[in-house]
Amino acid sequence: MINITFPDKSVRKYESSITGLELAKSISNSLAKDAVCIEIDGELKDLSYLIEEDVVCKIFTIDDQYSLDTLRHSTAHLLAQAVLNLYPGTQFAVGPSIEDGFYYDFLFKENIKESDLSNIENEMRRISKSNQDFIRQEISKSEAQKIFKNQIFKNELITSADTSEGVSDDLISIYKNDEFKDLCRGPHVENTGKIKNFKLTKLGGAYWRGIETNPQLQRIYGTAWFKKDDLDNYLRRQEEAEKRDHRKLGNELDLFISTDETGPGQFLWKPKGSRLRQTIEDYAKKAHFDNGYDYAYTPHIGRSVLWETSGHLDYYKEGMFPPLKSEENDEEYYLKPMNCPFHILIYKSDIRSYKELPLRYFELGSVYRYEKSGVLHGLLRARGFTQDDAHIFCTTDQIENEILNLLTFSIKLLRAFGFDSIEADLSTRPEKSIGNDEDWESATNSLSSALENENISFVTAHGEGAFYGPKIDLHVKDAIGRRWQLSTIQVDFAQPDNFDLKYVDSNNKRVKPVMIHRALLGSIERFTGILIENYAGHFPGWLAPVQVKVLTIGDVSSYLNKISKSLKGFRLEIDDRNIRLGEKLHDATKEKIPITIIAGENDEASNTLALNIYSQDNQKNINFNDAIKQIKSFLKTPIFKI
Repeated sequence: MINITFPDKSVRKYESSITGLELAKSISNSLAKDAVCIEIDGELKDLSYLIEEDVVCKIFTIDDQYSLDTLRHSTAHLLAQAVLNLYPGTQFAVGPSIEDGFYYDFLFKENIKESDLSNIENEMRRISKSNQDFIRQEISKSEAQKIFKNQIFKNELITSADTSEGVSDDLISIYKNDEFKDLCRGPHVENTGKIKNFKLTKLGGAYWRGIETNPQLQRIYGTAWFKKDDLDNYLRRQEEAEKRDHRKLGNELDLFISTDETGPGQFLWKPKGSRLRQTIEDYAKKAHFDNGYDYAYTPHIGRSVLWETSGHLDYYKEGMFPPLKSEENDEEYYLKPMNCPFHILIYKSDIRSYKELPLRYFELGSVYRYEKSGVLHGLLRARGFTQDDAHIFCTTDQIENEILNLLTFSIKLLRAFGFDSIEADLSTRPEKSIGNDEDWESATNSLSSALENENISFVTAHGEGAFYGPKIDLHVKDAIGRRWQLSTIQVDFAQPDNFDLKYVDSNNKRVKPVMIHRALLGSIERFTGILIENYAGHFPGWLAPVQVKVLTIGDVSSYLNKISKSLKGFRLEIDDRNIRLGEKLHDATKEKIPITIIAGENDEASNTLALNIYSQDNQKNINFNDAIKQIKSFLKTPIFKI
């Protein structure tokens, strides 16, 4: 007798072993039809997996994210199979599912072009229609090496025992459909016929394993969905996303540039971009000052001993720039990848009492991370960026309340910038981490309780925490439905140990504080990029680099002085060029100016203005004072209050 326990604690009994698909059918035919994969005692398995003993089981259907990941990874296999059919001798590397899709990396004998993707897609559709079963096999390392003897990248994965690709020291899992075989830990959909709604989207490049000295591969991206409507909607969103690309709009709106001289992943902010950035930073600063934070300034580099103590050199060195060597004494310095060790040193500079806690240090701190060139993506993934970073030092009893306050703070801040749809991920302890189990469990429970108390829906991301503590990531949805990770809140018991931090408690004993790391906007660069794409460059009036543009007709110099004086403190530009009004209006529209004022000699004589306000009907002959009131109301900065 086999007992199968489901998430709702109900138990079903079966006389003998049963596959995941048979289990779904035993419950209902509709469940079997929609089932994609199963989870057995916390591990994802194919529907063909044979259950032979008592287990805890969950059946994932087409409505679950895990199922979508399974479909997309299966489609990546379909892509690899199609490529090898069409281009014999191609070396294939890895093909994971990613957010909104999948990719596969290849080394072709001769590079393919974007125009070749349609042929590959057609071959994928042919394979799909043949309904080939995905069959999982476990084989020895020597057998795997024979199968993939002509595939250099697969052999490297086998040799290195890469568990993410289904490889271990003893057994290697592969999946086969027809004659195609690939290293994989699975799971997959039942057969290729389940893969119907997909599209190859673009061709890119990547270095093998992200290392620039390794061979450069061609990366084929695609997307896959269970429902055709979902695929169509996604493709429409992608079309719209291309129009909103912050790199394109950043250039068109004259906001920022990146040059060969500065190096990849670093940006120069032009005057208009600087105004936008300053507005964001000033708003964040004031919100922090008004809510009990003290401001800090810290250096851009630190001695190696600092990063050894913090653990960054042990756990994060691959993400740091190479050291700078002092000519005086051969000491090594590192560009800071994070601000936290410096804030720790500020805390440690004085004897602290429980009466001072919590202490909250805030900084707009520039950090530097050596991101691989293949993952750089404009402002969204840079090598040099500025975090709205803060660290809170508190007692154990204060943790939950601080996190609750942080969640409220973060949500209100994100909403002030126009993001109303907010979700959360709770990331737990990764394999490579520091600290003891008890502290990790306590910290994770505190984060979970805070989310539940705030009624914020969240998904647990197992093993995705930082090396020093679990974390909450807040995600927002933008104007076209894309999900962006922004705020991060992390509890850290380890760093106070590493730096021997103490405070004097009410019993006059020296006690270890708890440290909370948090960045609410994330990085200013990335946040600005997201804002650009969310608003398609049409920023809310209070954020716009140029809020008002005055277009003149004739000589109205004295009237311009009156307008400028009435709108003092706002970001105003004047276009008094001797060209047609239509050309001026065209340029203002192209620059996405929220408010355009038209002021001519007749307007001056009648003390009126003509207003063009974004997303509103144009207005003519408005009384001057009424027009100014209307402008100020439209440009009003949102009040931040908890």
